[in-house]
Amino acid sequence: MFDPITLDQLRALVAVVEEGSFSAAARKLRRVQSAVSTAMSNLENQLGVPLWDRSTKVARLTEQGQAVLAAARRVLLEVDSLKRLTSDMVMGLEAQVSLCVDALFPLSALVELCEGFAKEFPSVDLRVDIQVLKAVTERVVSGAATIGVVAPPGVAGDLERTFLGRIEMIPVTGPKHPLASIRGPIPAARLADAVQVVLSERSDAGIADQAVLSPRTWRVADLHTKHALLRANLGWGNMPEHLIRNDLRSRKLVRIRPQAWVGMDLRVTFHAVYRPGSMFGPAHRWVLDRLASLLQEHRRNR
Repeated sequence: MFDPITLDQLRALVAVVEEGSFSAAARKLRRVQSAVSTAMSNLENQLGVPLWDRSTKVARLTEQGQAVLAAARRVLLEVDSLKRLTSDMVMGLEAQVSLCVDALFPLSALVELCEGFAKEFPSVDLRVDIQVLKAVTERVVSGAATIGVVAPPGVAGDLERTFLGRIEMIPVTGPKHPLASIRGPIPAARLADAVQVVLSERSDAGIADQAVLSPRTWRVADLHTKHALLRANLGWGNMPEHLIRNDLRSRKLVRIRPQAWVGMDLRVTFHAVYRPGSMFGPAHRWVLDRLASLLQEHRRNR
């Protein structure tokens, strides 16, 4: 039965190749040359394949040795990664952050959050989920997500919350839709025959549809489907300003003014929600702080 292969043997193998000789590797590793030579011989015996061609003055790797070298480097990289991970854990850094975000949250801000997270916490896994209203809260309550980002109607139970910011919602329709030709406020009677496309929860037990004025509704479960239906002149509906900014400029969508909403604040407020008593480490605290600043930057850069 072979003795177990050691990390010291693998590090010695890599050192000999990188330094060019057994003696140079010994100096780098601060060991005597005989120890490095013995480590190589033992490694060859344990693996059962020749690693070094010793027929020349300077030993060179065999083809088998080249393959073992590549595998050794992969093993050492994983070991170093494991050491960094456990070192971070000792210092209080979490192994994973699970984030569930409402579909109305600006995607560009979410991407920027992920980019910053990858730089700040390269050893921490990040899980991102997109849901609507109550479904966000359910992920947090069940423990599937440690932090949720949701509007007030979706907050349920005794979850703690932190204010993050607001986004603007705009009622729009396609340029060929009958409502698009109406200048000024649109009375309720004109909306009666118009389909309103509504973003709804996938579950019938979820939160009731929000901001519904038309008696005829098409319910969709994701924001991009709603966006496409509106651009196809199939109805009207509220959309987040950040998602339709370019459509308004190019007139692929047209802003309308339902009479019932004239003078109303159509902004959506976002809160971060999490379970009471959550003990957050540096990665979670960074996410909470960055979420708020990103929403503020988003509004300033409109």
